[in-house]
Amino acid sequence: MRKGQKAVRILFVILFIVGYLACDRVLSVKTAHGIRQARDMYAQPRNSIDVVFMGSSHIHCDVNTALLWEKYGIAAYDYSAAEQPLWTTYYYLKEICKYQKPQLVVLDLYSPARFKDDYQYNWLTDNLNGVRFSWNKIQMIAASCEADQIWNYFPSIATYHMRYSELEKEDWASLKETKKDRAAFKGYTPYYYVVPQEEPVLSEKYSGGITIKSEIYLQNIIEYTKEHGIDLFLMVSPYITTDEDELVYNRVHEIADRYGLQFNSTNYYYTAMNLNFEEDFNDPSHLNYLGSCKFTDYLGGELKKMYHLPDRRGQEKWESWDRHAEQIRQEVLDTAAKQQEQLSQMSGGSGESGDEE
Repeated sequence: MRKGQKAVRILFVILFIVGYLACDRVLSVKTAHGIRQARDMYAQPRNSIDVVFMGSSHIHCDVNTALLWEKYGIAAYDYSAAEQPLWTTYYYLKEICKYQKPQLVVLDLYSPARFKDDYQYNWLTDNLNGVRFSWNKIQMIAASCEADQIWNYFPSIATYHMRYSELEKEDWASLKETKKDRAAFKGYTPYYYVVPQEEPVLSEKYSGGITIKSEIYLQNIIEYTKEHGIDLFLMVSPYITTDEDELVYNRVHEIADRYGLQFNSTNYYYTAMNLNFEEDFNDPSHLNYLGSCKFTDYLGGELKKMYHLPDRRGQEKWESWDRHAEQIRQEVLDTAAKQQEQLSQMSGGSGESGDEE
């Protein structure tokens, strides 16, 4: 009888764990603003990512990992989250290095230029929820939250609230998603609107503006990559920058020079990228798909010249990048068809042709 009771208890524990994990998968917040980038990193083949791109949404919206793969053979992953501050990036870096041995880290510096608070809550759920529980995550939460705010974000289930009342098809589909399926996602989430922008005029010569906390964590990232033999490339992706932002980038340039690092503020290379301000932006802060292709082509060429990055195309361990490129191609086709259908409906309904924003 005792053996029977023990077996029942073990079965109950197993069922509880399985049920909890299933509920967690269905109810969890799912966004491509950081959560999916963090969660699907764990599905990547171990030690397969040669280049990891880090920073804010400028990374996963602007860095086209499918193009890097198809044109340059670079096995890259966009490991980023919306408005990610450098203290979160530091712990992301430590997290990915548990599972991968990247040769190169490319870090975008938009967030420390634009956001000055030591605690940034607007997108904090997207920055935290996809990361597995560990001592590293506890440290990341401590750096990201004031003490009286921690229980609003930890454990992750605290952020689900009443999601059971708003579940969608993709929530249930997540139950069937395999690790192999998830491995084809490489972080890249392109935008498709076309919103013309005015090209910024850059004239700021002075440096400063970066907060003490951001500068400390930038130095921590630099030291960590040096200690682990990882090349570090600092950059700014194209967007409608300001003189206030440029103050920070000038300071970053000074830090990069001190450590002997490469820093490329690509807002000075619009011509080299053939960037068109009438066609290549989704909004003032992000490129659209076409713009991301131009920027990524330029960036991939620069990285290939500066670093000895292997060409992984045709190797079995890296087959998920082939599936990733195919998925992006299909997404582009589907989006174009959807936009054309919307234009047709607008034209037919009003008797006039409308411009898709």
